This record gives sequence, structure tokens and C-alpha cells, in this order.
Amino acid sequence: MTAPAGREKVRAMPAISLPMYDWPEVRDATDAWASGMARHLRAQGFAEAPSELLRQEDYAQAWQSSDLILSQCCGYHVIRPFAGALTPVLTPHYAVEGCSGPAYSSFVLVRSADQIHSLTELRGRVCAINDRCSMSGMLALKLVFGPLADNGKFFSSTIETGAHVSSLRALLRREADVCAVDAICLALARRYRPELLAGLTEIARSPLVPGLPYVTAGHRSAQELLRMRQAIAAAFADPELQPARDALFLSGCSPLDRSDYAIITALERNLESHGGLALWEAA
Repeated sequence: MTAPAGREKVRAMPAISLPMYDWPEVRDATDAWASGMARHLRAQGFAEAPSELLRQEDYAQAWQSSDLILSQCCGYHVIRPFAGALTPVLTPHYAVEGCSGPAYSSFVLVRSADQIHSLTELRGRVCAINDRCSMSGMLALKLVFGPLADNGKFFSSTIETGAHVSSLRALLRREADVCAVDAICLALARRYRPELLAGLTEIARSPLVPGLPYVTAGHRSAQELLRMRQAIAAAFADPELQPARDALFLSGCSPLDRSDYAIITALERNLESHGGLALWEAA
């Protein structure tokens, strides 16, 4: 297994982590869901699966560990920086607007007060991205605005915020003029932090792509992967875990593999073949 460039391969205690939508408001539900999945994993022979969820500031560190049992990452991570380190297990479905089965989209948001009615009006403005390796916050913007780019340029500059919530705040503080936020984060904000969306409006939506997969260490055998899929599918069918699933908007799952995520690569390559869109200056 090859570690992503700039990162050392690490080994740690067997771990389960769910860092993607681990908001404080749903932390109890996330803990219950992780514990339930661990119980079903143990029933499938993964005796080392811990009930306690791993939380760490650098959540990507767990993705490099050969002891990783289960985590969740962006689809872009599966095909780009962690392609050799992570294997998709199952992709969850989310019962929120902007999702369809295992696929999801991002909402492109602007300030209502700016009276922006078309994408072209954002030319020369500042965009906010959450991370350079994010499908939902970075590549989504490229896919929406790429066709409008002139020699790879559209925005005047880009700020990297570190999180979707921070991108929303950047718009509210007028530090940026546009951002893309994935459908699940938007649903969480609507339910728990509506103040983050006050004064913001949707101006576009990105194409549907395979959603954020549950993943395991890249070295897992086909038989191990099959047993993991059976365990997680059983967790989705477990009536005792229904309250946790409801709190997290979870409604089902699909057995997508790395080839299903190749559509993200294809979209990116097609965009670049037509001139692309640079969101930051080359180093």
C-alpha cells in the first residue's frame, strides 16, 4: 500500500471513524450508529472492531492506517490522494434534497442581498472552497463554472476555509462571494444552524456524483470486503438503529466500488480538456 504523497504510512489501534458529518448536534447519533456498525462487524468476524468512535483533529491520519476498519471519506479521496490506501465498502443514501440513492450534489450559494441572478455575474468575484481535495466544495465549483472560464480563469481569487461551515461563514462575513456546500451539510445547517443560511440563496447545483463512501484499509481481501458489506447492510436493516439513522438522514446503502467513482475522474478530465478552471495559482 502506497501512502499519499507527503504523508507517512502509519499504524495504530483498530479504528472506526466517521469524520465527514460529525457535527456536535448529532454526535450522540453518530456514536450510536458507529457502535451499531461495530456490533454487526464483530458478528461478521471482525472481533477487533471497537464500539468507541475514533475522533482526532487530523482525521485523514486514520485513512493511512493498515488497522483502519471503517471510516467515511469524500469520493475524491478514493480516486485521488488516498487511491491506494482506501477501498470503498458501501455508499450510504441520504434522505435530503439534492441526493438520489447513493448520489449527491452540491448547492452553489451566494448572498441574497447581492442580487445575483446568473452565474456570469460572479465573474471576477471571490470564491470559497473548503478543501483542495473536496468533490463537494472544490470540484463542484469547477464543474459549474468551468464552462464559463476564460483561459482557465473566472474568479479573481479563492480562499480555502477548511470546512463547509466555514465557507458559509465566509459568505456571511463578505470574505467571499460564492461557495459550494454538499446536500447533507446543507440539510444539517437547515435543521441545526439556520443562522448560517440566513441571507443566502441557491444559484446553481452541481451534477449528481457518487456520494461519500464508507471505506476500509486498502489491503482488505475480497472476502473481508464482502463480510464488511454484509455487516454494514445489516446495520442499515437493524430496527434498533433507526433513531440514529433518522438523526443522520441515513436511508439506505449501495455497494459501489472504486470503478463507480471513476465518473469523478472523467468529469474532471473532461473539464480540463476544455480549458479547465483554476481556483488557485500554481505553486
